[in-house]
Amino acid sequence: MDFEKENSAGYLVNHMARLFAKELQRHIVPLGIVVGQFPILLELWVKDGVSQKDLLAKIDVEQATLANTLNRMERDGLIKRTKNPADARAQLIWLTDKSSALRDNAYDSAQTVNAEALQVLSVSEQAQFMDYMRKVIANMRSG
Repeated sequence: MDFEKENSAGYLVNHMARLFAKELQRHIVPLGIVVGQFPILLELWVKDGVSQKDLLAKIDVEQATLANTLNRMERDGLIKRTKNPADARAQLIWLTDKSSALRDNAYDSAQTVNAEALQVLSVSEQAQFMDYMRKVIANMRSG
């Protein structure tokens, strides 16, 4: 069986994701956040005060990875946790004023990275590319 990484969707997507992450990291480090924290912040900027279980369902990482990242974020003053009044065993995760204030600059950083990366595609190709990625993600999440 021949395997050519240049014709492997998984390899290419992973390689592209690493390049996106590297470039995003360069832009957001001055804000005091790192790439691993970014998906969590994106979710909390949309809806604050969610459980770890809710976050886990949205960002598709391992539970231990999320727990470690949340511990670091709490240590760095980016989130705070409170008891969940509906479930004494769970905690709710909240943004701090510090992380709330980073939102606009972080969004700008992500938009800059996206625009630079996708500039080689026409507007219609960019739309198709985004549609294709959403379809593949939905397919993989349902399987």
